[in-house]
Amino acid sequence: MILIMLVVALLLAACKQTDDAAVSPSPTSQPAGDGSTLTYWAELNGNAASVKPSFQDVPFFQEWQKRTGVKLQFIQPPANQAKQAINVLLASGELPDVIEYEWANFPGGPEKAIKDGYILRLNDLIDQYAPNLKKYLAKHPEIDKQIKTADGSYYVFPFIQGDVRLRTYQGPIVRQDWLDELGLPLPRTIDQWHDMLVAFKEKKGIEAPMSFLGTPNPLFGIENGGFVGAFGVKKGFYLDGEGKVKFGPIEAGYKQFLALFRQWYAEGLLDKNMATVDTKTLDASMITGRSGATIWNAGAGIGTWTPIVRELDEKASFVPAPYPVLHDGERPKFGQRVYSYMSSGGVAIYAKSDKAVEAVRMLDYGYGPEGHLLFNFGIEGVSYTMEGDKPTYTDLILRNPDKLAPAQALAMYSRASYFGPFVQDVQYLEQYYMMKEQKDAMVVWSDTDADKYMLPPVQKTERENAELSAIMQDVTTLVDEMSLRIILGTEPVEAYDDLVSQVKALGIDRAIAIQEAALKRYNSQ
Repeated sequence: MILIMLVVALLLAACKQTDDAAVSPSPTSQPAGDGSTLTYWAELNGNAASVKPSFQDVPFFQEWQKRTGVKLQFIQPPANQAKQAINVLLASGELPDVIEYEWANFPGGPEKAIKDGYILRLNDLIDQYAPNLKKYLAKHPEIDKQIKTADGSYYVFPFIQGDVRLRTYQGPIVRQDWLDELGLPLPRTIDQWHDMLVAFKEKKGIEAPMSFLGTPNPLFGIENGGFVGAFGVKKGFYLDGEGKVKFGPIEAGYKQFLALFRQWYAEGLLDKNMATVDTKTLDASMITGRSGATIWNAGAGIGTWTPIVRELDEKASFVPAPYPVLHDGERPKFGQRVYSYMSSGGVAIYAKSDKAVEAVRMLDYGYGPEGHLLFNFGIEGVSYTMEGDKPTYTDLILRNPDKLAPAQALAMYSRASYFGPFVQDVQYLEQYYMMKEQKDAMVVWSDTDADKYMLPPVQKTERENAELSAIMQDVTTLVDEMSLRIILGTEPVEAYDDLVSQVKALGIDRAIAIQEAALKRYNSQ
């Protein structure tokens, strides 16, 4: 009873503090709306959803509405089901005013989404009613060309990572205390990884020595190049050393990767449920010690798991490991790296909305000075204070009294740790990464040649997008299904040769040609 009363008292105090300290727009920054209501479709971030069940319960979204003078009625799809839910929504013909979605992956591309009357071409609206975004893009032409379609149309209010240090945040993670206990080095090569996983299983009795995300599609956790990259390929499109577009699953290195993971699965080194691992099950495996190695984020992984496991074992330690290579001394060819513009978190406006101007003004807020602080740091006096000219997170974020992990607390008051219509500030990361292991991760995981082999965010024409989507829908499904079957042992490794033949029959050479044409246009801009 005493514990319950203390928790209630803390919550009431936090609510009062939030109300008292909420920052109103300055006299020079008028609210974007007049109290009208916009419908807003989006999936709630997992860290926020682990604390509050809906958008309206999250302080950030309450404050955003207050600042802009626009009321938002949220339409929230089930967790991890945004793609399925958006298809149902589009088929209904009745869309909300604002839709937050990865529009670059829309079948036929954003150009077709505009032509089919789903979303607005935003050029004129941005020019007239979005001075903050317009000013930013004028200063950053290299980003400006990334957020437009092939015909020059703006289609979303984008999420932009404003510093090169923000572009790598994911990589291999292992239990350092287990390595110390077993007398093993931090693994760098595929052989060292194998030795480590075998030791985890045989000497420590670990049920699933390595686990990684298997949703929303099989092998999702290695798509940035983990393990498969040791064989010189990626699971998707990439550039070779001469700037030519390649598709990894039809290259010889992919067969070697499948053979490796088939062996590891048979030896019990990979999670037996690898096809269904989501973020919640991955968290549970790493926190409980069911697994000791994975590929995940410095924040949502190392930063979230470490405080929890150290309550039970003060020696417990998660550390970043380099992306694996075949031979000692090699430099990883691939690794997680993103461009400044990410299509995730892009916010579009329904083509038939009668409140488009209000929506544009509201969405532009995140690119201005006040919005920049709100989206990256939250509410002054509550989630951050100003120390000189530097916004500094309070203990509510970094040492939360209710034992929320920093990732969870941050998701309550800002959008810095995930996507949205704003420019991400590197000062968020410098504070969010509180642990040495997290700061080390930025260095370790960035030590790759990923920039050299990344396919830029090239834009296709409507026709190219339609053709590419039709090809890749079948190709991706086939690659995912056959890769999983080979790894699980239900198909022989030799089935890979038939996989390549089928992928080519589905038109992968044409898909590569489309990517190369788009790349040529992109490089000529």
